Amino acid sequence: REQLVTQVSMTLGAQGNLFDETPTHCRQLRLDHPIITNSDLAKIKAINKSNLSTKTISTLWKVAAGETGLRDAMDRVRAEASQAALDGHSILVLSDRGVDNQHAAIPSLLAVGGIHHHMIRNGTRLKVSLVVESGEPREVHHFACLFGYGASAINPYLACETVEDIIANSPYEQGLDLEPENAVPNFIYAATKGVLKTMSKMGISTLQSY
Repeated sequence: REQLVTQVSMTLGAQGNLFDETPTHCRQLRLDHPIITNSDLAKIKAINKSNLSTKTISTLWKVAAGETGLRDAMDRVRAEASQAALDGHSILVLSDRGVDNQHAAIPSLLAVGGIHHHMIRNGTRLKVSLVVESGEPREVHHFACLFGYGASAINPYLACETVEDIIANSPYEQGLDLEPENAVPNFIYAATKGVLKTMSKMGISTLQSY
């Protein structure tokens, strides 16, 4: 029943006026499920078409910057997001790749929520979709919160790579009848079903309404 009445597909790109039907509304990328693999994200990043192009914004900041580093990083990503919208980019990828002993990442919920409300205030939110490329999310609650804060798609790259490693190398998985190449799709399917269950409990029928 939940699958019949609940939709988890999403579209990426400029939304425009939600009450209009224009050619711009057709220039969007449809995702059958909002949790995407590393290869899916690579394809999205490579898009460069009229009204549909991608800009990657790093959410990293230098640890040496101290207590003001996080605040300055938030100011930077908000400014970069606004400029990307003005430059015509309709998909913004918020990436925390590159974390090391000198660089920390803005928490993904903070980054998504900060940019979401900043762009609402300056009137550019409907011009872009937010995609999260993060090593943080790994559980259904993490995904549900990110969607609730404004993300249209999530690439949990660390979770995907961890699943691949477990299936390929863990001695505890030798008895499973599961090929390594099927492990990540199974994880994404299960996580998406969890988000769908959360939506159904809240009475929400489409992920866009979340």
